[in-house]
Parts: sequence; C-alpha cells; structure tokens
Amino acid sequence: MTKVAFIGLGVMGFPMAGHLAAAGHDVTVYNRTPAKAETWIGQHKGSAAATPREAAASAEIVFSCVGNDDDLRGVILGGEGAFAGMGEGSILVDNTTASAEVARELAARGAESGIAFIDAPVSGGQAGAENGQLTVMCGGDQAAFERARPVIDAFARAVTLMGPVGAGQLTKMVNQICIAGLLQGLSEGMNFGQKAGLDMERVIDVISKGAAQSWQMENRAATMCEGKFDFGFAVDWMRKDLGICLAEAQNNGARLPVTALVDQFYAQVQARGGNRWDTSSLMYLMAND
Repeated sequence: MTKVAFIGLGVMGFPMAGHLAAAGHDVTVYNRTPAKAETWIGQHKGSAAATPREAAASAEIVFSCVGNDDDLRGVILGGEGAFAGMGEGSILVDNTTASAEVARELAARGAESGIAFIDAPVSGGQAGAENGQLTVMCGGDQAAFERARPVIDAFARAVTLMGPVGAGQLTKMVNQICIAGLLQGLSEGMNFGQKAGLDMERVIDVISKGAAQSWQMENRAATMCEGKFDFGFAVDWMRKDLGICLAEAQNNGARLPVTALVDQFYAQVQARGGNRWDTSSLMYLMAND
C-alpha cells in the first residue's frame, strides 16, 4: 500500500483515483468543487482535503489531472499548492495533457525541494479511465519512474517511459496529431459513402478488415454515420490539445498543415454549439456544410 494523493476529479481523474483506492492504496483526494470529492469518498472511501497542500501532506506519490497549464500551476505551486505539502523524496505524477514547457518548469521547481516530477499524460478516454485501461506516456527520471510505475499500473494497461521530463507530453502531442488526421479522413470517407448511396454498415465491416482499420473506425464509424456525437472526448478538449501541438510546432519547426486545418474545422463545430460533442463530430461538418 502506498500513501497517495489525487488532485482533480474530472471525468478522467475520478475513476483513476478510484482504481488507486481499489488497488489498496491510501488515497486522499482534492477537487476544486468539494461536492465532487465527497461523492468520490462515498463511492471509494479514502479521505478528502480542503487544499492541494493538505492532500499532498505526507503522500509518497501525488497525482494531478486538471485542465491546462494554468490550472496545473494553480494546484501545484504557491502556498496552498501540492509542492508546499510534499516532502523530499516524494514524486508528483502529472496526468494532465499540458505543454512540455510547463512540465519542465514544474520539474525544475520540484527539484529545488527534492521532489521528482513525471509528466504522464494518458490516452484511452473516459472509457479507458473507467476500465483501468489507459495508456500512460511518461517523461522523467528513470529511478522515479520505476518507483511510481507499480502504482500507476492501477489504472493503466501500458506505462512507458519515453525520455526525460517533457517527453511524455511530446508523445501525447504525436497521439493527438494522428487522431485529428484520422478522424478527418474517416469523416470524409463516411460522408462520401453515404452520398454515394452505399450501405455504410457493410462498408465499415469490409474496410475495417483492411488497411483502413483504426480504433476510431472500430469505435466511432457507426455512430458517426448515425449522427450521434454525445459521448467520448469533447471538442473543447481536443482544441486545447491541438493548440498545444501547434504551439510546440512553432518552437521545433515541425509543419502541421493538416492539424491546423482540422483545428479550424473543430472551431466551426464549436460555433455550431458542439463544444461538448465527441471529436468524431467532424462528420457533422461534412454532412451539414
């Protein structure tokens, strides 16, 4: 059993913290909205704290899963932030999808107090979090990673150290770039098939057995054809992630023309009220141009 804290009980953090408790770890949670923390305790026992600092006090490993760079700084830094409560030799594992820049910044700040930092964004969506089947991409020190990995395993199917601090976030950026292109191509293909009068159920069944197969096709093509987008990873979140990708590309010189285009398509989905639609809602633009 490891004494851990979990900061941020959103659609991902809530079940992730639950898996840590189910694995037998001593879990203290913090959430900006206290009612969410109380609901979590009602389902998983454990305890809740009034501030990130209180949650992190005496914890061996502190997990965070919040919205963006600024949210992350808000719960980690400052007099009531997690670092203020953590002791020398402890580890902060950040599961937020954020920038590589903020990961390096926080790692440097933590090192001043002997705290290790691992950036560990996840892939697998809400279903992966609920089923404990997330893919975790980590950046950080090898020794800290080896200590944290058995605990991270509680909510993951794969946990991999990708390199030094920041490498986890950079790997997640690659993941989001690939997904954006896949979803746009899938949307265009599905819409084309519908316009051509094909039986799309049969089309999906056939092409999913060939080179066009992907997770998105297997899990989203049918609902895309039905015009159903009220589930899964939200457009607002994807735009945040793609913004991070495009900013990093400005720094490293990578060309992301398709990513930039798809980001603008998602902006159009937002303009039509689809902020919380699933990212597969690119199909909506194809069918309703």
